[in-house]
Amino acid sequence: MKTKIILAAIGLTLAQFSFAHSEQHAKKPNQPANFIQEEWGIGANKKEVSRTIVIKMTDKMRFSPEKLDVRLGETIRFEVKNDGKVMHEMVIGTKPILDKHAELMLKNPNMEHDEPYMAHVSPGKTGEIIWKFNRKGNFDFACLMAGHYQAGMIGKIEVK
Repeated sequence: MKTKIILAAIGLTLAQFSFAHSEQHAKKPNQPANFIQEEWGIGANKKEVSRTIVIKMTDKMRFSPEKLDVRLGETIRFEVKNDGKVMHEMVIGTKPILDKHAELMLKNPNMEHDEPYMAHVSPGKTGEIIWKFNRKGNFDFACLMAGHYQAGMIGKIEVK
């Protein structure tokens, strides 16, 4: 009986965390973009775009290209194409942030989230990220769908 109570408490705690995480990242309809400075840059508007980079995602769990060079201050429009038959996403961040998020996605594969540095793309469709790289450094992008990150669906961005 004690074990059942403990397991129920753990389940409630995880459910609350999952909902809070989902609620925190969900974009509400008709809500203006709310850009927040991240370690790897900040969201931007279409009128700020310096250039467009096409990123293709495949069911081989790879991005093409896998490595990007960006100049400090550039605003990039990522045209994110899912050439596969399963859902993929592109999420920009640092390795520790992506590691943590990937772990959450394994535990909650249907978790909803939507941030300016993410594009969740259905098979055969195209998504978009508009991101200003206003910090120098080496950053990552990845597909955090359950199992994809673990299979090596990761890319690198160097901002000089």
